[in-house]
Amino acid sequence: MRLSARNQLSGTVTSIKEGAVEAQVSLDVGGQKITAVVTMDAVADLGLAVGKTAVAVIKADHVILAVE
Repeated sequence: MRLSARNQLSGTVTSIKEGAVEAQVSLDVGGQKITAVVTMDAVADLGLAVGKTAVAVIKADHVILAVE
């Protein structure tokens, strides 16, 4: 598969918090945690499970930072 998104971070699934419709899936990427919200259908279709490898693909027009 070829993607236009250049930010592709491979990691290991560390947790899946399942809800009625969506799940929060966390990846360990080089000691950093990335969390994505995906549908429960996507969790099943992708075969996501703790310990499996997944790739976070990030495509955004802007990144916004804030401080107090």
